[in-house]
Amino acid sequence: MTKVRFAPSPTGKLHVGNIRTALFNYLFARKAGGVFVLRIDDTDLERSTQAFEDGIRTDLNWLGLNWDETFKQSDRFDAYDAAAQKLKDAGLLYACYETGEELDRKRRLQMANSQPPVYDRSGLRLTDAEKAAFEAEGRKPHWRFKLSGNPISWTDLVRGPVTIETSSLSDPILIRGDGSYLYTLPSVVDDIDYKITDIIRGEDHTTNSGAQIEVFEALGGKVPNFGHQALLVGADGGKLSKRLGSMSMEDLRGEECIEAMAVNGLLARIGTSDPVEVFHDIDAILVDFSLDKLSRAPARFDPEELTRLNSKILHTTDYADIQIRLTEIDCDAGEQFWNAVRPNLEKLSDARAWSDLVKGPVTPIIEDAEFVAKAADMLPDGELDGDSWSAWTGAIKEATGRKGKQLFMPLRHALTGQQRGPEMAVLLPLIGHDKVQARLRGENA
Repeated sequence: MTKVRFAPSPTGKLHVGNIRTALFNYLFARKAGGVFVLRIDDTDLERSTQAFEDGIRTDLNWLGLNWDETFKQSDRFDAYDAAAQKLKDAGLLYACYETGEELDRKRRLQMANSQPPVYDRSGLRLTDAEKAAFEAEGRKPHWRFKLSGNPISWTDLVRGPVTIETSSLSDPILIRGDGSYLYTLPSVVDDIDYKITDIIRGEDHTTNSGAQIEVFEALGGKVPNFGHQALLVGADGGKLSKRLGSMSMEDLRGEECIEAMAVNGLLARIGTSDPVEVFHDIDAILVDFSLDKLSRAPARFDPEELTRLNSKILHTTDYADIQIRLTEIDCDAGEQFWNAVRPNLEKLSDARAWSDLVKGPVTPIIEDAEFVAKAADMLPDGELDGDSWSAWTGAIKEATGRKGKQLFMPLRHALTGQQRGPEMAVLLPLIGHDKVQARLRGENA
């Protein structure tokens, strides 16, 4: 059974980079008929908050990335303690007492001597007396995992054959001086206990995976398959700006009013061999999804492309599928209204402006008062319908000889106060007879 996990830390909001990883894991699991696990990495008890955790769950639900299992690392410290003790007993987790400043000095000296800045394992050479002396000074040890120094190889789900020379790496710190765990040990223990089969994440973790594989083996766990996708960059190929790199899902679904499937569709396709296209549900993305299509080159994230895709989705969304959201933003004026305005929308929030235009008041733009007054006199009596605009403008054309823009634009200006917008044939009955007459008279209505 394929089993993957998405493991965010509740120390901030989910952004586009996080979500791309979550999306790939979700699609990979669903494509294989497997299990998608949400793991909350909240071992940092000081910075983790319930509000951020709730936000993570809200964002994933909004995107349709529904998990099958979930758990919190803060509930599993006993398991991590047992694993740490097992590594200590095996001589693979050893105490080190250097301060941050001392380690920094060592690194600078190594680089000055054209040596790689790799930890020198001086902690392994400490005598019991030296350790006691450090303890007497008030120093608390941090604990490093002893790497084998051997090459670690695997066939990456994205990158193909990968080899990491552990001899070129510093022994990773698994436990800080204050006793708290860094990412590696809890993550490996969880992956073992929850039988994670595939780990899909950013390529910045590739080197870490070499060390983590040795921790898997030291704890007697089965090593999962690894896949490391290229990271996101800006539209110009450069580093994502701070604003775009931290673009949160909360912002996109709230202030930016972007559709969830615009986010899913763009993130699923950029950096692949497939074109970006409109998807109305996440199952449609599954059809052609494969990690094999991911390029080794960085994926370019362009917010303008997100907006363009968003508009295309809205232009092809049926009223029944959007009605609830229109109600949420207080601009549900019915199916006729939606069909009229959707070709003019980039974001759903744009519909509010057209709803306000229909409801009024609107300040008319009247540049030819005589023509507009004549048009008002010729407006059909009674309720306006879908045929009213054609009949009305046909009668005006016959009476005045005007046609084209000279006929239509003065009427649009008077009725909407806008240069362009939805088709007037649809707007006219939505505005209604009384407000049409009032606006033709130059009244705010």
